[in-house]
Amino acid sequence: MNSLINYRCEGPLALIGLASAPVNALGQALREQLLEACERAAADASVKAIILHGEGSVFSAGADISEFGSPASFAKPDLPSLLTRLTELDKPLIAAIGGLALGGGLELAMACGYRVAEAGARMGLPEIKLGLLPGAGGTQRLPRLIGAAAALKYISSGEPIGTHRAQVLGLLDWVAPTADSLLETAKALALALIHRQAPGRPCRPCRPNWPHPTPGTALLPGYFADYRAANQSRWKGQSAPQRVVAAIEAACNLPLAEGLAREGELFKEAEASTESEALRHVFFAEREVGKLPGLDTGTSIRPVNRVAVIGAGTMGGGIAMNFANAGMAVTLLELRADALERGLALIRKNYETSVERGKLTSEQMEQRLALIHGTLDYANIADADLVIEAVFEELAIKQQVFRTLDEECKVGAILASNTSTLDVDAIAAVTRRPQDVVGLHFFSPANVMRLLEVVRGAATAADVLATTLKVAKRIGKIPVVSGVCFGFIGNRMLEPYSREAHRLLLEGATPAQVDNVLTSLGMAMGVFAMHDLAGIDVSFLVRESRREVLAHDPGYCKLADALYALGRFGQKTNRGYYLYEGRERKDDPEVVALAEKIAGELGIQRRVISDQEIHDRCVLMLVNEGIQLLDEGICQRSSDIDLVWINGYGFPVWRGGPMHYAEGLGLEHLLERIGHYREVLGGYGAMWFQPAHLLERLVASGKTGVERL
Repeated sequence: MNSLINYRCEGPLALIGLASAPVNALGQALREQLLEACERAAADASVKAIILHGEGSVFSAGADISEFGSPASFAKPDLPSLLTRLTELDKPLIAAIGGLALGGGLELAMACGYRVAEAGARMGLPEIKLGLLPGAGGTQRLPRLIGAAAALKYISSGEPIGTHRAQVLGLLDWVAPTADSLLETAKALALALIHRQAPGRPCRPCRPNWPHPTPGTALLPGYFADYRAANQSRWKGQSAPQRVVAAIEAACNLPLAEGLAREGELFKEAEASTESEALRHVFFAEREVGKLPGLDTGTSIRPVNRVAVIGAGTMGGGIAMNFANAGMAVTLLELRADALERGLALIRKNYETSVERGKLTSEQMEQRLALIHGTLDYANIADADLVIEAVFEELAIKQQVFRTLDEECKVGAILASNTSTLDVDAIAAVTRRPQDVVGLHFFSPANVMRLLEVVRGAATAADVLATTLKVAKRIGKIPVVSGVCFGFIGNRMLEPYSREAHRLLLEGATPAQVDNVLTSLGMAMGVFAMHDLAGIDVSFLVRESRREVLAHDPGYCKLADALYALGRFGQKTNRGYYLYEGRERKDDPEVVALAEKIAGELGIQRRVISDQEIHDRCVLMLVNEGIQLLDEGICQRSSDIDLVWINGYGFPVWRGGPMHYAEGLGLEHLLERIGHYREVLGGYGAMWFQPAHLLERLVASGKTGVERL
């Protein structure tokens, strides 16, 4: 028929194939041609039933996100009106779901009277992950098929629904055993419907106010009010979940046409929200992150089949688990047998915990453990394609490891350091192959955290960088490329953020007040809770290596140094900025008293600190450092910084990351506030509150986004 739709007839059946590779996104052109095809089939007297299917392996992954907010999203036919028209056809309309039916793709399937899917297909309405709700009937048709409680579960979480569960719930009429048999199963269903003269839509009971599609289990009065109350703290002020609940509540209380209208209103509100704008920003940032000058599809990739990790501590073990989880064999090297034994035991314990929580089967655990091999001999990693060093964070120690790797590893092996702050070029310099050296900074726990900072040294070869980016994706990481500097992207920005938090304690704030301001913003945890979790001793050792750089500020993190001297290392000692009973955190008056004592010694006048000042000094200094990193060329784009802080430091994804958040505040406002604190904080302000030159240039040129100039 045309390039986006394949139309053919087989006897009384019209087969309409979506042919917009790779995922059949429901853009305006496809919508228009799909409507034309369905109208053609409806008007053809010889056609008695219609089958919609995806050409290739995917039914449809949903709407074309790039259309959101653009004229194309309003061009006729829009998706809601298209689906409404499909529900009006008087011939059986069958959706044959292969691979994926997500978002608008599942809404398209639900607009059909009947649905069949291949075993293993995934269905779902993940719009909540973009700050949206289904806007083409999903919040109205899904409750009418599977009940309100089940619909609320899947729409509010965005979780996929497997074929077995979908059939049990009533979303599917039939499941084909294989992808190859999907169309044949759909045809058999269509012919059976024709034979019994079935209506275009089945006569199913429609009871959206049921928790389940089983008679006699109606929702209790106040169900939605109770649901809202139970989830407010988890939502942390996000508006999209609230709109989802409102839409499903409408499905229970309004006729379908009115419910669809209410859904449309709520969708437009969500689409225009800053929350959805931020989440869409993150969606596209993840797709841009690996695009770098000098790397393209023609860049060669080194084969990586054998992996080795040096150091069997918590970090090394976690790194090894990443590769085993991806089905890759990995050798874990330690110098002492007892350390290796402890490391392997910790890995097994971590996997056993996953089994206890139902995330793995015992068989899967054993398969992964079988891929991890321990050794005490460098000779056993001589043939490794990728070696990742994860030893103590001290330059001399790491350099010695790399000297050994230079001698023992084969030519062409990629030698990577897991350093979080140290100079990758200084590490590479002790080898005869600096072009093969790269930084791979995993975040703890390494087997859980999605972020991987890929540190490109001055001599790192293009194929080494391209290979590590590919490997990172293979093990499920979001790889963000950084240049060489202290702390790279994440930890360098953490420094001023943490510095201001510590200074505010000397000036009169408490740890709980600072942390509460930051968690109210949406941070996963406050800065002091974070330091207690990571270990106060860890950050002390980082400062020890930089005392000369910090000497001009006599109060720099002095409270943290005092806690270290007292052996208060955080959760591991049950005493840090807070007191701990297990994981329960309690305020400690002794920390406030210690802050008062240090402030007196330094001549710092204590006062009442407002929440706004805490927000500004911590967050704006964080952002200012990020802008400076962009100006220096340490990172490629501001959205890369957002990905680092969302995936490595718990910045709220629904705020889009610190740089996107700053753009929302306004760059002119950011510059003004930095200047304000530079003035009112006296000598301390003059010392630290220097706006990034790029920020000044952006404001002077009238720019509203953070970009290189």
